Amino acid sequence: MKFLLMSLITHQPDPVTGEKIGTAARLQEVVESAVLAEQLGYDGFAVGERHEHPFLSSSPPVVLSAIAAQTSTLQLWTAVTTLSLLDPVRAFEDYSTLDNLSGGRLQLIIGKGNGTAQAELFHVTPDDQWDRNREGYELFRQLWESEDVTWEGTFRPSLEHAVALPRPLQRRIRIWHGSATSKESVDLAARYGDPIFSANVTYPIDSYAELVRHYRERWAHYGHDPADALVGAGTAGFYVTPNSQDALDVWRQIHAARLDFARRAGLPVVFETVEDFVERSSALIGSPQQVIDKVQRYHEQFGHEVIHLSADRVGSDKQHRESLELFQAEVAPALRETIPSRPLTAGTEEENA
Repeated sequence: MKFLLMSLITHQPDPVTGEKIGTAARLQEVVESAVLAEQLGYDGFAVGERHEHPFLSSSPPVVLSAIAAQTSTLQLWTAVTTLSLLDPVRAFEDYSTLDNLSGGRLQLIIGKGNGTAQAELFHVTPDDQWDRNREGYELFRQLWESEDVTWEGTFRPSLEHAVALPRPLQRRIRIWHGSATSKESVDLAARYGDPIFSANVTYPIDSYAELVRHYRERWAHYGHDPADALVGAGTAGFYVTPNSQDALDVWRQIHAARLDFARRAGLPVVFETVEDFVERSSALIGSPQQVIDKVQRYHEQFGHEVIHLSADRVGSDKQHRESLELFQAEVAPALRETIPSRPLTAGTEEENA
């Protein structure tokens, strides 16, 4: 199994201290978290894309480029790239540049995105977001794999013998499809032989596991070898301590702050208590053995080979680092031994030549 740290770059007061750092400091904190992830042996670092309060993650390629400049082996992920909002040509230019600057370390997770800001800022609505996502993906894929693209669609001007530059370092990039609530995203992934990454965050895992099963069914329907299907999954929270009660005590304040935000924002409240959240959500909160047991239990439903863990600080800087270190020392080795995973990169142009 492989492990990513992930941040949506939320910008809110600390749930314990009430302190809210500045925008520049928060962005730098994310870069420093990625550097620490590489030092501790995590496989990758993911940056989400959101275009509304309280997030600062509107430009993942810029943040990931800053991370690329300070790391050398860490895989650089998007979580997700909202192709429904972006011009696929411009998205290709940004991510191909990042692919070259990072030495071929880019991994893309795409999705339609969510939030009311999409309609306000980009005039993308629930009526057309799936079609935009599909069309954006298909054009992006063509631009990545071909230096001569002739194309016509619905949502942007047509192309005739277009050459998009710079050419990427990875000749064929693995594009993951973010999966949360709809069968459309997993069907698109299965049709093209791509992996999926289940959000697995807001609700208990049953509905997410159902989408993963649907993905595997559609994968076989489109004639792909069932053994080649590839799945990743998110987690709703992450904090590991030697004693499970210590983890629960620290997370109790975070849970209370999340409940308060959800209610003020009109978001669904699924887990009223922290105990219910730890028990029924995908959150990995507790002792190393509890975390190992939970991942293995959920793997029986998902069959996933990659998970992401929150990169955002829990407790003090010291507590946060100790949690990350403990995971790598005791949890990751056990899961890597029992849950095998395949290489994540498709290879650079030089390697494929």
